[in-house]
Amino acid sequence: MEFFDVIKNRKSVREYSDKKIDRGLIEKIIDAGRMAATARNEQPWEFIATSDKEAMKKICSMCPNGPFIKDASYLLAVFSKDTKYYLEDCSAATQNILLAIEALGLGGCWIAGDKKDYAETVGNILNAPEGHRLVSMISVGYPKKLQGPKAKRPLKEVLHWEKW
Repeated sequence: MEFFDVIKNRKSVREYSDKKIDRGLIEKIIDAGRMAATARNEQPWEFIATSDKEAMKKICSMCPNGPFIKDASYLLAVFSKDTKYYLEDCSAATQNILLAIEALGLGGCWIAGDKKDYAETVGNILNAPEGHRLVSMISVGYPKKLQGPKAKRPLKEVLHWEKW
């Protein structure tokens, strides 16, 4: 898929089919995440990819905005060392992951992690080491149904030349 088409077609998918995802695709997706822009080239991220249904059900039960986690093929968790720009760096990695998911014909959805009351428990469930923060989670699977992206505000409404 052409780059700008990937960006324009990316959407949040919350309903997944039972079709299994090849592990090689997950590696490709995480590889895209690790190539993200990062302040001072710190690369503070660590990624966990789990298909453990029991762990996913536990995590799902804690996330009011993620009831679909249990139905995904994988849950990808983005953790960070505690650095000055951890949130920016790992958000960039998360966006790369979402774009890779779209480019590969899969579906995914970003679930908040940073500053959420369940973040530490998710880290414990996934055996994340001490000193690493959960920044985001991404459910991933084959979409159950085809859907298009949501409408976005037109460029002329959001672009300001020279000054506001």
